[in-house]
Amino acid sequence: MPFRIFALLVIVPALAVGLPHRLRSRTDEKLDRMQEGIPILVSLRLMGVSAWAAVLAWLISPQSMAWSRLSLPDSVRLIGLPLGWFSVAWIWWVFHSLGSNLTDTVVTRRDHTLVQRGPYRWIRHPLYTIIMPFGLAFALLAANWYVAAASLVVFLLLAIRSRKEEENLVARFGDAYRHYRATTGRFLPKL
Repeated sequence: MPFRIFALLVIVPALAVGLPHRLRSRTDEKLDRMQEGIPILVSLRLMGVSAWAAVLAWLISPQSMAWSRLSLPDSVRLIGLPLGWFSVAWIWWVFHSLGSNLTDTVVTRRDHTLVQRGPYRWIRHPLYTIIMPFGLAFALLAANWYVAAASLVVFLLLAIRSRKEEENLVARFGDAYRHYRATTGRFLPKL
């Protein structure tokens, strides 16, 4: 029971951070989600829902996820709580830096700007980067390998999708984005 409470202590702040930013960034502008390609469009969303469904199933009934349970000491599982809080803080920083540029696809908006502040100073896709620590936090708290595996698949799909996103950003911002791309890492800072 305590680990389910710890998971809620990550989920509630994550929702408190994510939902207002998502709602504020909404517009009536129609975005062409098909640009990311049907295989990525479908599989990314299915894997994301699958990861969250696994966490939700574990929260409601841990026995329902017993098939993917890991035998972890409580001291290791407990690492998930600060890792989750770190992830939520990182997500807030990303959303705060993005402002109204936040979208759920590879398409830029009409009023899109090239963001180079916050974590974007060093990393071009910091929201994608945080998927692994965030997923690992829940995998540790739930002691569940499926949550970790689903998070890894989501990250890999986002990594594939990021190529198309970067093509769109080059088309939109030209040399400014090429220079930005040359000086920052895609998922981790350049050394």
